[in-house]
Amino acid sequence: MIKIGTALFEACEQLERERGISKEVLISSLCDAMVAAYKKHMHIKEASNIEAILDEQSGEIGVFSTKVVVNDVEDPETQIALSDAKDIDEDVELDDQVKIEVTPEQFGRIAAQSAKQVITQRIREAERNLVLQEFMDKKGTLTTGIIQRVENRNVIVNIGKTDAIMPQKEQIPGEYYKPGNRIRVFVLNVKETTKLPQVIVSHAHAEIVRELFELEVPEIEDGIVEIKSISREAGYRTKIAVWSNDPEVDSVGACIGPRGSRIQTIVGELKNEKIDIVRYSDDPVEYIVNALSPARVVSVDIIADDEFNHDAMVVVPDDQLSLAIGREGQNVRLAHKLTGWKIDIKSVSQMENNEAQNIQNNYSEDVPSDESDEPDELQQEIEEEMNQQAIDEEDFSNDVEENETSEEE
Repeated sequence: MIKIGTALFEACEQLERERGISKEVLISSLCDAMVAAYKKHMHIKEASNIEAILDEQSGEIGVFSTKVVVNDVEDPETQIALSDAKDIDEDVELDDQVKIEVTPEQFGRIAAQSAKQVITQRIREAERNLVLQEFMDKKGTLTTGIIQRVENRNVIVNIGKTDAIMPQKEQIPGEYYKPGNRIRVFVLNVKETTKLPQVIVSHAHAEIVRELFELEVPEIEDGIVEIKSISREAGYRTKIAVWSNDPEVDSVGACIGPRGSRIQTIVGELKNEKIDIVRYSDDPVEYIVNALSPARVVSVDIIADDEFNHDAMVVVPDDQLSLAIGREGQNVRLAHKLTGWKIDIKSVSQMENNEAQNIQNNYSEDVPSDESDEPDELQQEIEEEMNQQAIDEEDFSNDVEENETSEEE
């Protein structure tokens, strides 16, 4: 047996407190390292009956070989004679298993070198598994981290036991990420790697808005108010559709809060990003009208509503057209994402011009053309009369010429 003292157990307890790696994992790693070192020292490839045992009371560790008690020994590596087994344990019987210490002399230095490598590897594996399990559970949730640095346009955020990566596409445009600042991020994905798991976080995900509303609005947390849909263009504007399961609770008012206190807190968290809270409706016409707020709507015509297409034509006053479309089409684009309907917006004057043009086109189609290839009966009769008149005039002219010739003769 090799004396290792109590320092090992103290180190195991410290690692368990600091890194969350259990003491049993470290002790198991040490025993495995002893077995590996023994096989290498004895030039043994396979030895299933070899194990290392650690006595926590005495602080000693040794390598043992498990052998079966028999009368006639055929394999000395796995069997032991009954007489020899009696010297170890007087109560042993045939077919019993006894453990025989086989720790080589001067084995401490060799075991220590092997144990260092194995324990270091096991600690890394244990940390990787702990981080993977923790953040797999946090995937799809909001967490708080500290900005560490910016590398190749990626923001590195420490979120506890590991550093997460925020790619450029998951950052808010124009946002300055200063190292040392605390930031609330959404755990987007967790990728398993050979080292620590790679955690991908987002500061621009729409679910961040959902999490903030759930934190600030008790009615949402209790299930009285339900968030039906969210569409977001991070850093600029967000639309959120809410619905109340209690007729006495106003869904929009609950999200705004007394004197706007709840919505102001959320807007401050999102760096003054505009938020439109709209009331959800099962009626697509009403839902589209609400989604296009703050623009006023004159009418909504459902053009297509099937499993493949959801198209609607919206008419707004002339002075509301730019507001309904939004800057660079942002308002109608967010309304489309929120409702799932393809929305075509026209002003009242545009619709009137289109209707007038359609009426003119329909009238032109009804009136017969003057350049028809097949003349009608009246036109045919006129042409025949004109042709006959031309023939009569030609005959009369011929008669006059004949008479004049006769008189001259």
